[in-house]
Amino acid sequence: MVKSNKINGASSKTVKDGTLWALVHDFFKEQLPKLSNSSPHTIYAYRESLEALLDFVKAEKGINLSDITFEMIDRHMLSRFLENLETARGCSIETRNHRLNRIRAFYKYAAKMEPTTVFHRDEILKVPLKKSNKPDIIKYMSEDAVKAVLAQPDTTTQKGLRDQFFMVLLYDTGARIDEMMKIRLRDIHLGKAPTITLHGKRGKIRTVPLMESTVKHFQNYVSIFHPGESVYSEQFLFYKTRGGQKQTTQ
Repeated sequence: MVKSNKINGASSKTVKDGTLWALVHDFFKEQLPKLSNSSPHTIYAYRESLEALLDFVKAEKGINLSDITFEMIDRHMLSRFLENLETARGCSIETRNHRLNRIRAFYKYAAKMEPTTVFHRDEILKVPLKKSNKPDIIKYMSEDAVKAVLAQPDTTTQKGLRDQFFMVLLYDTGARIDEMMKIRLRDIHLGKAPTITLHGKRGKIRTVPLMESTVKHFQNYVSIFHPGESVYSEQFLFYKTRGGQKQTTQ
């Protein structure tokens, strides 16, 4: 497997395809971290996928990493790489498809930044995602199981009340943890049709309706943790206290 510094290392040597390596460098140093605001985990996943492909091409051609060019990676090379993931490395179809999607993302970026690479992008896009023979099985918790989980916090304590409300809101909205930690008091709108505004990645906003029981939990929680606060308050709904001061847990 290519080490994580090889992509950057190749660009510092004499390379046969300067366009390829310049785009690789900019994709990981500018596009993903700065423009797409991707997390380190996401960037690592993209890097690992592209490095695996480059490592495979290097082995197939018997050349140095710096000798790889756009022309060497056509749909046939990519297909052999994906097949190798399954047969030699034992990767699942899901892993195969994830890696293909990340490689596609790089080629789409390359075509946007450098028109001469459009042909290579189109070549890569000819390789389809692979269908899985396994049926999608979605398991849901039973109502009794949900009740059992929600009954775990000790609601005779403030911490228990907070934990229970957190789980109730998480269950009702289907929010991600990072969305939960961004909720401010002003994001919850009560009335005939109560809703909550969730703020996701890359500025995405969505509004979710709230059940009547969730509203009651919210009102109880606010009376204890945000007494006297305005409904338009910028205060974070969930916080920790340090030195008597409220601090967001983000």
